[in-house]
Amino acid sequence: MNHPLSLAAVVLVCLTTLAVGGLGLRLSRRTSDFYVAGRTVSPRLNASAIGGEYLSAASFLGVAGLVYGAGVDMLWLPVGYTLGYLVLLVMVAAPMRRSGAYTLPDFAEARLGSRAIRLVSSVLVVAIGWLYLVPQFQGASLTLTLVTGAPSWVGGFVVMVVIAAAVGAGGMRSITFVQAVQYWVKLTALAVPAFVLLLLWFRDGHPAPVVPPDWNVPLTPTGPGDHPTYRTASTVLALCLGTMGLPHVLVRYYTNPDGVGARRTTVTVIALLGTFYLLPPVYGMLGRVAFPVLPEGVRSDSVVLRLPGDLVGGLGGDLLTAMLAGGAFAAFLSTASGLAMSVTGVLDQEVLRPRLARFTGGDAPGVRGFRYAAVAAVVIPYVLSRVTEPLGVATTVGLAFAVAAATFAPLIILGVWWRRLSTTGAMAGLLVGGVATTASLGTTMARDDLGGWPAALLANPALWAVPLAFAVAVVVSLATPGRIPASTTRTLVRLHTPERVRLARSRIRD
Repeated sequence: MNHPLSLAAVVLVCLTTLAVGGLGLRLSRRTSDFYVAGRTVSPRLNASAIGGEYLSAASFLGVAGLVYGAGVDMLWLPVGYTLGYLVLLVMVAAPMRRSGAYTLPDFAEARLGSRAIRLVSSVLVVAIGWLYLVPQFQGASLTLTLVTGAPSWVGGFVVMVVIAAAVGAGGMRSITFVQAVQYWVKLTALAVPAFVLLLLWFRDGHPAPVVPPDWNVPLTPTGPGDHPTYRTASTVLALCLGTMGLPHVLVRYYTNPDGVGARRTTVTVIALLGTFYLLPPVYGMLGRVAFPVLPEGVRSDSVVLRLPGDLVGGLGGDLLTAMLAGGAFAAFLSTASGLAMSVTGVLDQEVLRPRLARFTGGDAPGVRGFRYAAVAAVVIPYVLSRVTEPLGVATTVGLAFAVAAATFAPLIILGVWWRRLSTTGAMAGLLVGGVATTASLGTTMARDDLGGWPAALLANPALWAVPLAFAVAVVVSLATPGRIPASTTRTLVRLHTPERVRLARSRIRD
């Protein structure tokens, strides 16, 4: 395909991103503006921004591709993505906002008083962020190549440049506006073509789309490999707990004014995600009807972009394809901007800021280090996206969720709700969860001759790695009571005391 309209839509989305991001350049003055938007973002604006960054290439293209290939088994993906925010709402949304942290490593150090845990958390934030960024760049390259015929490196490069400029310009303030706008761009870009395609299908007298019978049967061997029940349960657990462990998700809760705002934000997010995830299965079903078998070398991720040209054709098909291409690029830009923001904050705090301070005689380097970090945060994963083989955007994103679920989820849940968590126990849980998931997933990617239970357990490690990490953290903590931080009670009181109670106490003292 070579659609000038699609190229125009992509350019328009990129220019809109830069223009909206430029607003943050005017508004960002303090450090808190760059890291947490001054903690003044309203619940509705924040919910739109979270929806913008959370609905990545895996949601816009990947879910439809997986539903196309494996049928109703893959409907658990949008359920798991959305359910993750329900878990986050109930367990950690308000306490994480009350922690007063800028980044997830900030929270880890404040809760456990350990620089070592902060360092390990920082490494995990960067690793998860880059693991999540790689498929965004690969998806952008796939999209631009498919709709314009551009070389395969161009799409990811465009996303890299736009995101580095948007994040470096105004930090979190810029990214908040960008992501909020892009949620509604993505929803519109996916909804309008879906309704048009369905309307034309039934208007032309076609019967209801018919798909192969095994496509409609859940938990069958035609789904995601052997042992589909285990794989489905493991995937849902990874999505539920991995959501709270994704650094670019948690950092958005630090931007709310208070814990009540964080909870209201989460309720709104669930509604926004539920609305969006009604749409990808429509494309998966229509794709199965339009393309019973994809040509050799064609990825299922491309089904969404191929449907208008096949079912409509002509100028109408080009317009719908352009709308989808623009929405897909908005998905890449919004998610990549959130990931780049979380990685930038850690690189700035842990790597560049201390080193720049040495060269300036101990003076704070201001926003200069932040902007250097923004460039590093996107250049490295872009290079990785060019030298690694694409696994499919939804598959790669699933790996990031599994790692986050087995590392940060135990740390956060136990850190927020269990006062007997020790520094040694938290470190043990982080290391065991991280090593278990990365070793399993690395083995899966390195070997394609595995089958049966070994393949299922290694490719979907969340169902055993997450309980293992929790158990190790609890057992080691119970065995090392002397390593419980002395400030634990004070920290937990802060996490669980509503802001209204604090304000009332301060007025009484005054």
